[in-house]
Amino acid sequence: MAQLVFITGASSGLGQVLAARFYAAGWNLALIARRVSEVKSWASQHQIDVARFKIYSADVSVPAEIVAAALACIDAQGLPDVVIANAGISIGMDSGVFADIEVMQRTFATNNIGLAATFHPFVDAFVRRGRGKLVGIGSVAGIRGLPGHGAYSASKAAVIAYCESLRGELRASGVQVVTICPGYIDTPLTRGNRYSMPFLMQADAFADTAFRAIEAGASYRVIPWQMGVVAKLLRLLPNWLYDKALAGRPRKRRQGS
Repeated sequence: MAQLVFITGASSGLGQVLAARFYAAGWNLALIARRVSEVKSWASQHQIDVARFKIYSADVSVPAEIVAAALACIDAQGLPDVVIANAGISIGMDSGVFADIEVMQRTFATNNIGLAATFHPFVDAFVRRGRGKLVGIGSVAGIRGLPGHGAYSASKAAVIAYCESLRGELRASGVQVVTICPGYIDTPLTRGNRYSMPFLMQADAFADTAFRAIEAGASYRVIPWQMGVVAKLLRLLPNWLYDKALAGRPRKRRQGS
């Protein structure tokens, strides 16, 4: 029987390329998205076998919706083998602008509360079964704060810390928690960036590397590996030197800009 992967944020970007990679490896798909029509269009274009996937409509920032989608998946397709909390948003913010506080609230609702709510319906079931993988999609932007990225960097730092906490809690249960931290990946989300993106990686190459890391049960992986080296070096820089290195760097676009 084919294994099943549950993926949030499947209407675009990394969610779609991860779905395609798992499908190519013979997995069945449970795809969660707000824009269901876009997932249907993608599945049709890629000739995804209708017997091997189902789409569930949910906004992960609304815990009741993602939990309902998860329960519907379990009822219709069975308990997944891998759950990937991929859904996320990235919008620039300026703390001096009151409207951007709402941007931060919305970012955390999706990137953090949504991630925990995505895992919630599966944790006890995975523990009872004695296996399963919970995959959180972090970001290199969560390793050190970037100017103009206050909401996104903070949310992804929280993803990394949350997954680390959960990994420790589930260590003896047989359930694995995998943290994937993408660097710059060529997706619609990054194409609007106004700054240089070192080691920019094609989405398909990212999906292949991430698939292997998840299969191996890696606890933490930065993709591409070069960004992992850069991230470690950035952590070693004293604050004054880090701040100087980023001086004048273009900020991420704010909402409506």
